[in-house]
Amino acid sequence: MVSADKTASATGMLALPARTQLLARSFLFRGLEPALLERVARLCQPRRLNVGETLFWEDEPAEALYGTAKGLIRIWVHGPDGRELTLNLMETGDFFGEIALLDGLPRTASATALADTELISVPRAAFLELMAQEPKLALHIIELLCERLRHNTDRIRDAAFLDLGTRLAKTLEALAMGHGEESDDGIVITAKLNQSALAQLLGVTREAINKQLKQFTVEGLVTTKAGQIIVRDSAALSARSKVKEEST
Repeated sequence: MVSADKTASATGMLALPARTQLLARSFLFRGLEPALLERVARLCQPRRLNVGETLFWEDEPAEALYGTAKGLIRIWVHGPDGRELTLNLMETGDFFGEIALLDGLPRTASATALADTELISVPRAAFLELMAQEPKLALHIIELLCERLRHNTDRIRDAAFLDLGTRLAKTLEALAMGHGEESDDGIVITAKLNQSALAQLLGVTREAINKQLKQFTVEGLVTTKAGQIIVRDSAALSARSKVKEEST
């Protein structure tokens, strides 16, 4: 878990208007009336993680709901043999940790920062109390859970019916949009995702990712430099992410 001094150092990181704006942009809270948004925002506490730092571990008690103000959070689980599987990547505006927050059971996954990350957290007790008072907030939670189920269904469908090249192209396209910086060589993906991390995200071996990236390099879609992936042709990468999907 994040230490108390990290919480203290983050104090003032997000003023009330900024917290309210972040909530309003999120799926979970958008559409709520301003007065209710401000009530939720007043419950929020700022947190900060350095790259590689873990926010919480699988099977820990759930203490809060989290929202990403800046950065990238990896949600992951580990198997009996020690291998890891990335379930999701939480970007700016994404809220996570709601499952264990609502049912009171231990966390179902771990959360680790893939970049220097700023968060807001809503303490469990205060959030549940507010949700009991506000039916609109409870409805939004239900909608979020439904959205999560739809997202998981899409991922299962992609894993079953799309080839690795299409899935990797979709992933790189999303990362370039959310964590890309323009350079002379193309769009640099700044998120700390090496080939092993990409393999965990897509549920394949690192060797398979390496082979596919080499193919993308030959096709002129991407290149690598100093351990970072650079998208050289955004339009072609986008087309690659759709061609196999349309043919299924």
